[in-house]
Amino acid sequence: MNNSKNFKNLHEQDAPLLLPNAWDALSALILEQAGFKAIGTTSWGMANSLGYKDGEIISFQACLSIVEKIMAVVSIPVTVDIESGFAKTNDEIVDNVITLANLGVVGINIEDSYKPFASHLTDSVVGGLKDTAAHAELIKSIRSGLDEAGYQDFFINARIDAYFHAKDPLQETIARGSCYIASGASGIFVPGMTQSDDIKAVTRSIAAPVNVMSLPDLTDMSQLQNLGVKRFSIGNALSDLTIAFMEHTATTLLKQNNTAALYQNPAFNTQVSTVFYTVNG
Repeated sequence: MNNSKNFKNLHEQDAPLLLPNAWDALSALILEQAGFKAIGTTSWGMANSLGYKDGEIISFQACLSIVEKIMAVVSIPVTVDIESGFAKTNDEIVDNVITLANLGVVGINIEDSYKPFASHLTDSVVGGLKDTAAHAELIKSIRSGLDEAGYQDFFINARIDAYFHAKDPLQETIARGSCYIASGASGIFVPGMTQSDDIKAVTRSIAAPVNVMSLPDLTDMSQLQNLGVKRFSIGNALSDLTIAFMEHTATTLLKQNNTAALYQNPAFNTQVSTVFYTVNG
């Protein structure tokens, strides 16, 4: 079974797919070695790793460079967060997706909100949700392009940003989700949705896998399974925790004028050593 079919099948189990999000080759390798069955990328973490904020401030080529390095060191399915597509036109976005598919990537997240400060935009763009029909047409174009290129099993995860922008996010999510699935999306992703009643309403209304994102008040996989969720993304939480650990340790080293803090977590040191020898051995 190829990685694309394997990845689709992971969304058809009773238990949700727990999908961790990597931001570079090393984080991806660690997640694979930990035993995860698939990996997503985090645009937030990838941008941070290059010294930028999220929101398509980095270019598609910068994103692609990181993905290439990830694909070179892991063998499990990898799906990529491409934000709003890293381009202005549908044709350009389709080309970006095909480029990723040609690398062996099995899926994407594609958002339905604008990125006001994206590096590829020269016109003034106001943030907020895109027109539903226009975004559905983009999804249709992506699906058509993938099918023509021989990537029928490629997973298009249509991210819906209604919980960040809409006055009635539940109904907006259901309406958009139904439209996107009809246009060729494989599933929908609804970050920011945390209430059980809302999640249940969406999973019962959308005839496709529903993906939610980990947040402080949304962590229980058993609860999500009961609500009908098929995919649970860690999002940027792991990269944020890693950065916070580095910030805390760096501050401690300077404050204490002592490097003892570097050697007080044997489990961490052992895991890093394992990854190092796997890559270089």
